[in-house]
Amino acid sequence: MTGMRAVQVTSPNGPFELVERPIPLPPAKHVRIKVEACGICHSDAFTKLGAFPGIEYPRVPGHEVVGRIDAVGADVPGWRLGARVGVGWHGGHCGHCTSCRKGDFITCSKGLVPGVSYDGGYAEYMIAPFEALAAIPDELSSVDAAPLLCAGITTFNALRHSGAVAGDTVAVLGIGGLGHLGIQFAAKMGYRTVAIARGTDKAALAQQLGSEIYIDSTAQNVAAELSKLGGARVILATVTDSKAMSDAVGGLGIDGKLLIVGASMQPIEVPPLALIPGRRSIAGWPSGTAADSEDTLAFSVLAAIRPLVEIYPLVRAAEAYERMMSGKARFRVVLSMAN
Repeated sequence: MTGMRAVQVTSPNGPFELVERPIPLPPAKHVRIKVEACGICHSDAFTKLGAFPGIEYPRVPGHEVVGRIDAVGADVPGWRLGARVGVGWHGGHCGHCTSCRKGDFITCSKGLVPGVSYDGGYAEYMIAPFEALAAIPDELSSVDAAPLLCAGITTFNALRHSGAVAGDTVAVLGIGGLGHLGIQFAAKMGYRTVAIARGTDKAALAQQLGSEIYIDSTAQNVAAELSKLGGARVILATVTDSKAMSDAVGGLGIDGKLLIVGASMQPIEVPPLALIPGRRSIAGWPSGTAADSEDTLAFSVLAAIRPLVEIYPLVRAAEAYERMMSGKARFRVVLSMAN
């Protein structure tokens, strides 16, 4: 076989196009992955809308990719043909900027993103640099592993670096693609887990995912309810609603932190006096490196954490993307090449 199917965007805000392309060859320091599954993430909108600087079109989106190495370029250490691998948001780093010299690869000034900097996983094959590869445990299916490479690593990594310790109160703001994983990680890490969402329809699910307490933000004052619990050590904000984030700050305890992983361009409005007396803080967290992906996957196996997914074939990628963007998916959408 010399050709492959891929779904590409040819211009900013252009339609998804299913096309036939030549199967690419991996250059030095790269491998070719025969894709088995690719998650659809809200951040794929950067490629669809042309909202990320420097995107060259046509571009194949997708940065939650799982498959097997089927070709290896020169100077690739440690990876073998047939190895089961994944690639997440961190798609490579330069190795020589200030961040890289400190080993902080996720903040590389020239960092690469699959589906943005180069063609991603909405395709039957993709090329990736070896430093972006994460080993996939046998215990995880490709469909389950894919969302863990973005939504999973983002929430897991944020929580484990948050400063909270077992027994602390950790609130997860939002039960969606990020939040439904954040609740599971928080509960399995030993936190007193509080789920916050709109309405009562997600209360039972939140309990099934591991939360001890549910707060309905449409009927209860989030800050007041958290304060009754002694205040949250961490509020993990997985929503993109900046007002909801602002309203929750008053529920932080002493040394509490609003930790933001939901990307929004809208400002958070917080009076300084809401922060100063209690040494409260507001911070953001990016996803993580390939090594962090492997930690996320290993913990997910250990703690029996899985994403809730809806599966689509590659030929229905446009429909799958719209399903994800609608906010109606429960809770991640994954393209499976087996379908």
